[in-house]
Amino acid sequence: MDVSFLGGPAPQRGVGVVAPFDFALDRELWRWVPEEVSLRLTRTPYLPVEVSLDLARLVSEHETLTDAVRALSASEPEVVAYACASGSFVGGLAAERAMCAAMTRAGDIASVTTSGALLEALTELGVRRVALVTPYTESVTAALEDYLGEAGAAVTGRAFLGLTRHIWKVPYRAVVDMARRAVAGAADALFLSCTNLATYDVIPHLEAELRMPVLSANQVTMWAALRRIGARAVGPYQALLMNGAQPARDPQEGVT
Repeated sequence: MDVSFLGGPAPQRGVGVVAPFDFALDRELWRWVPEEVSLRLTRTPYLPVEVSLDLARLVSEHETLTDAVRALSASEPEVVAYACASGSFVGGLAAERAMCAAMTRAGDIASVTTSGALLEALTELGVRRVALVTPYTESVTAALEDYLGEAGAAVTGRAFLGLTRHIWKVPYRAVVDMARRAVAGAADALFLSCTNLATYDVIPHLEAELRMPVLSANQVTMWAALRRIGARAVGPYQALLMNGAQPARDPQEGVT
């Protein structure tokens, strides 16, 4: 069959993604990506450690990130994203900025992390009070609170599951139930943490019910990475994505 009339595949822009070894939601990331962009994903090496503060530190070591970015560089992405919330907030603001610097040096390329993208999104939406939903243990959730507090954001409520594995199996119903508990206090927005937690379909429903922006780890990661290359994330009825086409701000500005 003659297919010459098709003209070949359309040119694609590349976004590199470094994810932890147990990341199971590639398809979720793709749902925020416009047609002209391709994701080029790689994973950090396997470690026999449950989800914990120790694991967060191990999967975010600079040597690990540097090796991953160098592997991705062969596919010539225009930006690279470290898609891990706990790995990018566990050491605080300075550690997150150092991760970006290490990735940029490794690939001579713009870089973002999930936690840096979260602060960028909070600034974009003018959010100062945030409620948290996490699948983590209490200690990992507390580290996220500390990170946000260091950036000038007040955590007004939280709900967590206490999981140390199989986070990608958490159903939407559990996410919704936690969200309702977390927003008991006054909040400007809700954040659903962990890139291994499925959130895409639940965001517009929660925004309609809670009457506030709902952000998730995968959403902010893709939003920030795409805006670095002048592209826009796609998704129905998500406040962050409907906030206009402002140019990217410096993520180091924080939310103060």
